[in-house]
Amino acid sequence: MTTPSTMQEILFQSVRNKLAPNISFVHDLSELLGISYDSAYRRIRGEKELSLEELKTICLNYEISIDSLFNFKHNHVIFNSLAIGEDGFDIEKWLQSLLVAIKRIHGAKEREIIYAAKDIPVFYYFEFPEIAAFKIYFWNKALIPTSGYEDKKLSLDAPENLYEIGRQLLTYYIKIPTIEIWSEETISSILRQIEYCFVSGFFERIEDVFRLCGVLESWLHHVQSQAEHGFQYMQNSPAEGIENSYKLYHNEVLVTDNTILVKTDGQKTSFNTYNVINQLITTNPVFCNQVEKSLRNLMQKSTMISGTSAKERYRFFNILQEKIKMLRSRIERMG
Repeated sequence: MTTPSTMQEILFQSVRNKLAPNISFVHDLSELLGISYDSAYRRIRGEKELSLEELKTICLNYEISIDSLFNFKHNHVIFNSLAIGEDGFDIEKWLQSLLVAIKRIHGAKEREIIYAAKDIPVFYYFEFPEIAAFKIYFWNKALIPTSGYEDKKLSLDAPENLYEIGRQLLTYYIKIPTIEIWSEETISSILRQIEYCFVSGFFERIEDVFRLCGVLESWLHHVQSQAEHGFQYMQNSPAEGIENSYKLYHNEVLVTDNTILVKTDGQKTSFNTYNVINQLITTNPVFCNQVEKSLRNLMQKSTMISGTSAKERYRFFNILQEKIKMLRSRIERMG
C-alpha cells in the first residue's frame, strides 16, 4: 500500500506537472491552503503530513483523482468529464479547457501525444476556417438543442472568437511530438455529416458544399506533406519542424474510437471521447498503462506511412481523396 509520504510525493509531482513553468509551486500551494511559505515547504518536503481537508482541497483545485495517489489495483477509476451542454458548458468553454490542457502539455520537458483517430483529430478542424465553421455548426446543431441553431442555416464563416481559440490549439499541438493512428474511415465521419447537412437543406448556399469538399482535399494534401516531412507545420507556412516528431500510422480495421494518451514528465493522462466530442479524462496510472499498452499494440498492427514509406502513404491518401470525390459526385447527382 502507498505510504503517506509516498502519496504526498506523488501528489505534489502531479501538481507540478499541471502548473505552468512561470507559476511558483510554493506560492500557489501557500495561497490555496492559506499557510506560510515555510509551512508549504514542510509539506512539500514530506516533513508534515497533509490533513484530510488539505488533501481534498488540493485534489479538487488541481483536478487530481485521489485513487491515483493510493495506486489502487482494482477496476475503480475516477474520470473528469468535459461534457458540452451540461450546466452551461458550451463549445467556447470546451475549447478553452482543451487550450489549458494543451498549453500544459507543451510546457512539459518530456512530452508525447498518441492519438488513435476514429475521426479527424479535433485540432485539425482549425487548419481551415471553412472546416471550423462546419464543425462548430454541426456541434451546436447535434449537441446543444437550446444553442439557437435550430433554424439557423450553415455558413462557412467561422465565429471569430471560437476560430481564434482553435488556431491557438493547433499552434500548440503541432509543436508537440505526436503519433497518430488513422484508418481509411478517419475522414468518413465528417463526409457523412456534410452529406447529411446537404440532404437536410442546412447549407445557406449550395456552392458551399463543393467549397467544403475542396478545402478537405487541400487539408489532406497538407497532412500528407506533414507525413512525408516527419513533422507538423501550419498550412501556408514554411515546412519547418523537428524531424521524426510526427509519426502517422495506417491501421486497416482496429481504430474504433477516439483515444488520446498524453505523456508529460513521467505522468500519463488518458482522454477518451464519448457522445461525439465530450471527454472523459483520467490520470489513473493503471488505466493509463492499459490504454498505452492497447495503443502500442495497435501501432504494431499498423503500417507507418510517415517518413520514407512513400508507396504506402500515396496509396492511403489516394483512398481518402477518392472518398471526397465520391461525395462530390453524389451531391452533384442529387443537386
